[in-house]
Amino acid sequence: MSTDTWNPTVYDRFKQERAQPFHDLLVLVEVVPGGRVVDLGCGSGELTALLHATSQARETLGIDASAAMLEPAAAHARDGLRFQLGDIAELAPDGSWDLVFANASLQWLPDHPELFAGLRAALRRGGQLAVQMPANFDHPTHTVADAIGSELGMTPVARFESILPPERYALLLDDLGFAAQHVRVQVYVHHLPSTAAVLEWVQGSLLTRFRRELGERYAEFLDRYREALLAALGDRGGERLYTFAFKRLLLWGRLG
Repeated sequence: MSTDTWNPTVYDRFKQERAQPFHDLLVLVEVVPGGRVVDLGCGSGELTALLHATSQARETLGIDASAAMLEPAAAHARDGLRFQLGDIAELAPDGSWDLVFANASLQWLPDHPELFAGLRAALRRGGQLAVQMPANFDHPTHTVADAIGSELGMTPVARFESILPPERYALLLDDLGFAAQHVRVQVYVHHLPSTAAVLEWVQGSLLTRFRRELGERYAEFLDRYREALLAALGDRGGERLYTFAFKRLLLWGRLG
């Protein structure tokens, strides 16, 4: 049985909302004319194509571990832009990249001090690292999922304890030799049609891991999660918008 539980159709239900942090991260990036760029967790490839054009790179490689997410990326491939199935944690520390870009992907990986050291080693002198990660793990979408998953025998995963406080990333980038850096927390306000729409949001991202690990028990988890989440948020049906405040970390650094 396939362990790929990502579904690009479900993920793209909130395509515009998910794309805005990418655009905000891209603004921080300095162009690398004729350079080499790698996009870790490139998904369906549309935003990677924009990254390639905006950065003025000679070569851009998009890497993703989900074959389902990569399938539509083939339509964006062209000279200088290609996509590859692979583990983003295994980027070679070969000092060959001018920009390592990771939008909403590194939160899945443990031990960020070691991870960032490896990404730094993948960069050439003067290279850039640009990272965006969710930081909303104290929201009921995550805490409720963690509680229900634990009751069903899962190891708690929704807290993503590998995510560091923003000041730790600033110190980490400095220790790794990023002479210029930008680290911030940004709150994105999303107006969803109802509280129930939040469930659709997390099914496209957070809950992919629960679906994979729980297998046949995922349906039971989803029923219990829906009930508990709507109780925590206040189920207002479709009559009123639900304001979903979502915190994210945006990090950028350039090696000296």
